[in-house]
Amino acid sequence: MLFSAFDAPAFAAGFAPIAAALAVFLSLIGGVLGRLCAAFPSTPQFDRLAQYITSGLMLISALLANWVLAQVVTGGHAVTVHLADWISVGDFRVEWALRFDVLAAVMVAMVTTVSACVHLYAIGYMAEDTEIPRFMGYLSLFTFFMLMLVTSDNLIQMFFGWEGVGLSSYLLIGFWHQRASANNAAIKAFVVNRIGDLGFLLGIFATVAAFGSTSFDTIFATLPLVADLSLSFLGFSIHAPTLIAFLLFIGAMGKSAQLGLHVWLPDAMEGPTPVSALIHAATMVTAGVFMICRLSPLYELAPSALDFIAVMGVATSLFAAFVALTQNDIKRIVAYSTCSQLGYMFVAVGLQSYSAGMFHLITHAFFKALLFLGAGSVIHALSGEQDIRHMGGLRRHLRYTFPLLVIGNLALCGIFPFAGFFSKDAILEAAYFSHSIVAFPVYLGCMLVAVMTAFYSFRLLFLVFFGSPRPAGSAHGSHDDHPDHGHGHGHGHAAHHPHESPPSMILPLLPLALGAVAGGFLLEPWLLHAVDNFWQNSLVVHDHHQDISMLVKWAPLFAALLGIFLAWLLYIAKPRWPAVIATRLRALYQLSYRKIYVDELYGWLIVRPLERAGGLFWRFVDVRGIDRLGPNGVAGVTAWLGRISLRWQSGLVYHYVIAMVMGLMVALSLQAYGQGDIRHLLAGLLR
Repeated sequence: MLFSAFDAPAFAAGFAPIAAALAVFLSLIGGVLGRLCAAFPSTPQFDRLAQYITSGLMLISALLANWVLAQVVTGGHAVTVHLADWISVGDFRVEWALRFDVLAAVMVAMVTTVSACVHLYAIGYMAEDTEIPRFMGYLSLFTFFMLMLVTSDNLIQMFFGWEGVGLSSYLLIGFWHQRASANNAAIKAFVVNRIGDLGFLLGIFATVAAFGSTSFDTIFATLPLVADLSLSFLGFSIHAPTLIAFLLFIGAMGKSAQLGLHVWLPDAMEGPTPVSALIHAATMVTAGVFMICRLSPLYELAPSALDFIAVMGVATSLFAAFVALTQNDIKRIVAYSTCSQLGYMFVAVGLQSYSAGMFHLITHAFFKALLFLGAGSVIHALSGEQDIRHMGGLRRHLRYTFPLLVIGNLALCGIFPFAGFFSKDAILEAAYFSHSIVAFPVYLGCMLVAVMTAFYSFRLLFLVFFGSPRPAGSAHGSHDDHPDHGHGHGHGHAAHHPHESPPSMILPLLPLALGAVAGGFLLEPWLLHAVDNFWQNSLVVHDHHQDISMLVKWAPLFAALLGIFLAWLLYIAKPRWPAVIATRLRALYQLSYRKIYVDELYGWLIVRPLERAGGLFWRFVDVRGIDRLGPNGVAGVTAWLGRISLRWQSGLVYHYVIAMVMGLMVALSLQAYGQGDIRHLLAGLLR
């Protein structure tokens, strides 16, 4: 134990969010807090109380989490807070414990800090919503499950948090359940993640088969003994660490929206903006990257799985960046940038640079939360408008939001000295120096993504904040099949009356902006170069640092500047060119705008065939089979027997007397002849 005063703060940091969520839910059902709220009978005051409870407890959790991180780092070793014995079946044991090594402590500090900012931001953003307590409770519940995931001491406990963030995302994406699009998006996220979770479950089963335990300490200690072990899977004998690594990565593909299982992430924008910020920056989508870093000693034994992860990462990054080039929904553009940056993180871990992956995860959390909440401020200013083609010239109205979004985009593009410059370059350097057979094409792909990222980021900035306002229905078009047509001379946002967001929405962005500006050069020596053995064996650290030429060092920055220049050329200097280019390259434009037709392909190959198959099963198996032979059949037989028995119920006394006398005669005859002579009696009666 590090020191005796450690357990209580660690416990409080992990469980304060669930306390906040439970407090709000109790108040909603008229529990303890409901009675305490008698002094605040009006709905606005009750809503504020729910906001103060959740935000206050989240702030406490963030402060405690950062204190715990400092103690773990300075203490020099991991701490595990045992809570209870959970599962005991024969020799199989699973404990419930909070694991606070450096990796977990870094994640807890990041999650609670970003979540606290999101909670505070939601006070202003959701001020006019009619179900504020439910929303704030869901936010706290989401944070709690993520904390349970990152502090888990075994795979089963991790799976509890893994499923919990999936449930919370379903509740929050579909929060505005009156809208069919929100319900459909929530169902889509839930179903797609169940596909990935099946792989995660199979990975847990394979882990138990290979190691006899799901405890991380046991797995790591037993790795040398199973390095050459094979397991039978689908009739094939497969190297056990490789099989486990692949299966667990399928789960990571679902949670972290990698290519193939990414389709839920853009539709998740149907939830309120604070939800988008929390999902994309600090919780659900980072779970897959964290899981691989947590199990990095296992992945070291599966090089083919690591190569596959790196290839999937760069493929996802290229796909998402290409699609983001032509999107027009401000939140959807930022969502695709999340998908692309997650690809970068998987490239890092796939090339065994786990510390670089974690470094980019942390810096990305700050600037991505800043981008989403800044986008929410723009949407708030325009009374719900999200189409960037209907914006323009907003920098004169949003004097605080504009510089904050500039900071977020500069960090995303990797411009020196913002955070993304240090973390993204670390990944590209790892790819450049890696000895993996996939390293060089991965490096080239990541460089191309750097250009596209800068282009779509500054396309967003130029269309939203520069030029003249372009209201909906203006001559500059809003047809989905055509690109934005640059900056015209619209008549202003007549219907929107742009206005800056209230302080409750602007102030929470300041610590995020600070992280986006200073997080890179402050954290690089610790998270990347492991000063004073920062990670303390909580993940595998390879020394990728080598002497490199200045050209390689600054190439990503040049790529980003190229993308910014192209965006300026097309949307400031030559605003008519985008329409011309889209017309000349219509097939390529449509491919990007329609998201490479992945949704249509899924609909054609999977969704519609399953719907037709489901209809056939319902009609022939359910209705004509199960229902006819089951409940409907039993009910029909019962009714038929009732109709027959009804004929015996004549209501005439002498009929009943005759039946009683006949029954008595049969009983006496059976007794007289004995059971052995019943057969002869029946034969005689038949004659």
